[in-house]
Amino acid sequence: MTVVANVQQCFTSLKGIENQLSIMALNSNDEDARRVFHKSMLTISDIKKDLQDRILVLQREEPQYQSK
Repeated sequence: MTVVANVQQCFTSLKGIENQLSIMALNSNDEDARRVFHKSMLTISDIKKDLQDRILVLQREEPQYQSK
């Protein structure tokens, strides 16, 4: 598996985590827990953006993604 494939797999996992945190925030009856879930979801969103940027860089660097 290439580096970019590993990073993409991590990105996909983070999307699932972000979705779960969103669901937990919406379903929580405790306001403090809701805030924590929401804050965690926003943190994951920031990490996803960084990973997406890194994926673009890796795709430019890895030979199999370069135009011939």
